[in-house]
Amino acid sequence: MASKKYTLTLGLISLLSSAAMAQQSDAGYDWRDSSKIATKNLPQQSEFLNNQYPYPAKPRSMWELGLSAGNTMILGDIRADGNIGAGISLRKAISHTFSVRGNYIYGRTKGQPSQFRRVSGGQVSYQGRSHMVGGDLIASFNPASHYRGNPKTNIYALLGLDLLLHQLYYQNPANANPDAEVYNGDKYAVFYGYPAPGVGSSPQNGLITTLFGAEKTVGGDTRKGWSLMPGASAGAGIAFKLSKKINIGFEQRFTFVPYDYLDGYKVTPGSGATRSNDIFSYTSGRLNINIGSSAKHVEPLWWLNPNNFVYNEINRPSHMKLPPPVLPDADGDGVTDQFDMEPNTPAGVPVDVRGVAKDSDGDGVPDYKDKELLTPQKCFPVDADGVGNCPEPACCTELRNRIDSGLVVGGGGCNLGNLPSVQFRAGSRTLSRSAMTLLASAAAQIKGSPNCRIRVIGHTGGESSKRAQQLSWNRVNTVIRYLVEKQGISEDRLIFSYQEEGGDVNTVDLMGTTETGPSTVPAPHPNLR
Repeated sequence: MASKKYTLTLGLISLLSSAAMAQQSDAGYDWRDSSKIATKNLPQQSEFLNNQYPYPAKPRSMWELGLSAGNTMILGDIRADGNIGAGISLRKAISHTFSVRGNYIYGRTKGQPSQFRRVSGGQVSYQGRSHMVGGDLIASFNPASHYRGNPKTNIYALLGLDLLLHQLYYQNPANANPDAEVYNGDKYAVFYGYPAPGVGSSPQNGLITTLFGAEKTVGGDTRKGWSLMPGASAGAGIAFKLSKKINIGFEQRFTFVPYDYLDGYKVTPGSGATRSNDIFSYTSGRLNINIGSSAKHVEPLWWLNPNNFVYNEINRPSHMKLPPPVLPDADGDGVTDQFDMEPNTPAGVPVDVRGVAKDSDGDGVPDYKDKELLTPQKCFPVDADGVGNCPEPACCTELRNRIDSGLVVGGGGCNLGNLPSVQFRAGSRTLSRSAMTLLASAAAQIKGSPNCRIRVIGHTGGESSKRAQQLSWNRVNTVIRYLVEKQGISEDRLIFSYQEEGGDVNTVDLMGTTETGPSTVPAPHPNLR
């Protein structure tokens, strides 16, 4: 009967644990909260927070107060019947896996012979009372996991050392003991650690101490017969978390003692029995309460997954020092290879956000190869040097012919090559950023050819209106002032020319020459400035 009972208990525990292990739970406590760290561990926590030590300090955890009630029985030579027991315990975590627990258990036991068993001297039945104190080392099997947060169940095994104080009343068939006491309505005799009449052969000595003397005085003297003995316990249990403060559980505990008289009967040598010493069994349901301030303590560590910090840090780093990412940029243009549409741009060449060399006029020739940076669209397509197909202005053709004919003294002494044309927005006389960049580049060329003068040519586009003439003057004046004041070109090297016909009305051209001319001219229509 007892074996069926324990089989059913273990099966129930296995079923509940399988269901509970499938549950998920929360992520854990705040590792930055130093108020939950014991004073002796604060140096380690400080080093960890400052990235000087890789491991956080163990937090202060709550104690667990346990209340239990259940069934107590003696697994011995006499058939045991279930009886009531109760206990109280206090448990503290050493680590996430191991914890220690102190216990007190009170239990009542009883038993009677089976109709199939006859013992020497007749049938014997018994009742007993036990007080047990001890300490357990508990190992929890499931705090750590790589696939969930904190556990909702605690599955554990225990080993313990105990002291058992046991008193036994026995009853023989003939009620042979005239000094028997009445115990729960039946006539029992107090057992003092010696064999009951007719059921054993000799007293059991050794580790067993019979307290308060070995005999009972008749006539109202204090009842005695308590036996004190050491024991070793083993067991297992499971607890289910209801909240951060409360959990319930089931536990089976067996206490092994070096004693065969817990049930009043000792196996007689040669009887064929295999059992030697008796076992005290306690099957209980438990209510466990976590005690301690939540502001300064975390839950008992067996309810916390020790991998929480690692996985949360991997998922969302908030503590580890991450080096700045270094992305490859083979051509060094500032655009990483992953997004660079032109991964082999020459060094120092300006590029756009795609890593492609800039092409200011959109003629298909990049600026670093373009000899005419702002070719008007009407002059497209351009040649390999980015020069448009518009005819050369008449003034320039005439001047070139005069130089080629030797009519200009010093002709051929200026070899600047093509200077850029400056593009203005329609109706504007303000230099854009790209125009300033072009003029800065042109200034470098001009400074490198000190024998050259520069004709700054504005166009009216064939219009004879006063507004067109004044706008052309304004633009030429803007270019000359920028070259003189911003780029340091001597004003006497610049020739002011603003009413040229032909050419783009929104363009100011620069042309190298050895001719002389005025660097300033009066505004034609100053009232329109």
